[in-house]
Amino acid sequence: MNDPIGDMLTRIRNAGMRGKSTVLTPASKMRVRVLDVLADEGYIRGYEATTGADGHPAIEVSLKYFEGTPAIREMKRVSKPGRRVYLGVNDIPQVRQGLGVSIVSTSKGVMSDASARSHNVGGEVLCTVF
Repeated sequence: MNDPIGDMLTRIRNAGMRGKSTVLTPASKMRVRVLDVLADEGYIRGYEATTGADGHPAIEVSLKYFEGTPAIREMKRVSKPGRRVYLGVNDIPQVRQGLGVSIVSTSKGVMSDASARSHNVGGEVLCTVF
């Protein structure tokens, strides 16, 4: 797998479109950090570490819905393996005039765009969520 973050975002997006309550994704530290930001911002209910059917570590993500529609309307991968996108603190974009969130990997950890601005750090923009 070339893009584990993109794979996880696609699994969450597909499960939300199908109305699933949970989705299983392989475990990694970076995926857990991205899920921490999604949980803190209120886009998912939470997650827990489990073991997949093949015996490898996995993460079970509990999706969040509001009146039958997924809380995540749109997820886009910004920085891809073929084209990394690094931005300074002043260049980090606001998603939908601040209604959405950009997830940024900084030297101080993975955080939302608002946290990156408050900590005055830039970094790699992993994805945007609305």
